[in-house]
Amino acid sequence: MIKKILPVMIGAALVGGMSSTAIADVTAMGHIDTSFVSSKNKNRSGDTLNNLTCTTCSFGFKGSEDLGNGLSAIFKIDFQYDTTERNRGLTDRDQWAGVNSNWGKLRIGTISTVYKSHGAMLDPIYRTSIQGRDWGLQSNLHTGAGDTEAQGRATNTIRYDSPTFAGFQAAAHYTVQNEDDNNSSANSPWGIGGHWQGGGFLVFADYITSDAGGDDDAWKVGGRWGFDKFAIFGQYEGDGGAISGRDRIIVGTDADGDESTIRGTGDGADTWFVGGTAGFGNNLIYAAYGQGGDKGVVTDSQDPLLIGETADTSYKSWEIVGVHSMSKRTKLYTGYVQQDFDKGDGDKVSAFTLGMKHTF
Repeated sequence: MIKKILPVMIGAALVGGMSSTAIADVTAMGHIDTSFVSSKNKNRSGDTLNNLTCTTCSFGFKGSEDLGNGLSAIFKIDFQYDTTERNRGLTDRDQWAGVNSNWGKLRIGTISTVYKSHGAMLDPIYRTSIQGRDWGLQSNLHTGAGDTEAQGRATNTIRYDSPTFAGFQAAAHYTVQNEDDNNSSANSPWGIGGHWQGGGFLVFADYITSDAGGDDDAWKVGGRWGFDKFAIFGQYEGDGGAISGRDRIIVGTDADGDESTIRGTGDGADTWFVGGTAGFGNNLIYAAYGQGGDKGVVTDSQDPLLIGETADTSYKSWEIVGVHSMSKRTKLYTGYVQQDFDKGDGDKVSAFTLGMKHTF
């Protein structure tokens, strides 16, 4: 279906190009990040695995229409693709319609949560192969998509962002969910947060819940201080069960060191990180360190012997990255990241990367 729709959309945009007024409010946008990644898992074979990776590469359209009296209709249609593999197809990213006015912005559709949006503000290498959310510096609540759990992108959702008052802005989202696949009452995840910016400072606070009852939420606080390329920043996430409840690959969960996808329960997966940047000219150095806690008791696993056991998932992560800006939109970067798990004799995953990122 998408293969049929896209040529029509592109053709319409090209035809519209003959009239400047027809496309004045529509902007094509995109993100291309391709990198060489050399990774190693200590407790697997120990071999080095080399790959080319396209990290959340995407393209789409956004636009607005002036409705008068300070009111505008707005929209965004964004698709994700992969430059390094064939037949991966397209997947949906943020796709919504809404209105914007002096009283704020209201959107309906598939939308990034407030929790995720604030986390992205702190990562100078966001949407690259060594972004913090992929290596434990930020929790799994900054990833994924769906409408029954607390995830980074919420489907079937309404989000409201307030106007900015004296540097402060609040936002909230609510997922409309009437019943699950078994035709029974389902969760309606929601979240709320706010941030303030001024004088080189950014501070924020967030709350998110899957609305499942019991251990189902999380909160975080974070901030940044600095000017231009010199800055320090960090955040702390308190797990009330939402982080523990998300599926995750745990390294070396059995005697043979095999991986297993598990779901934990409890509230022990608190996650935090601190980082900083320094730079000169078109160059930037970024370094960060973080930790994550245990996820509680295993309730679901590919290994039945793990059921009821403590989900020993505590870890330490760190990375150092160099970035060179070839232009405002094009950057080269290289870096090293390592994640050490506390379980057993110390499972360790590491990666070296060299990549290029372009936005349009």
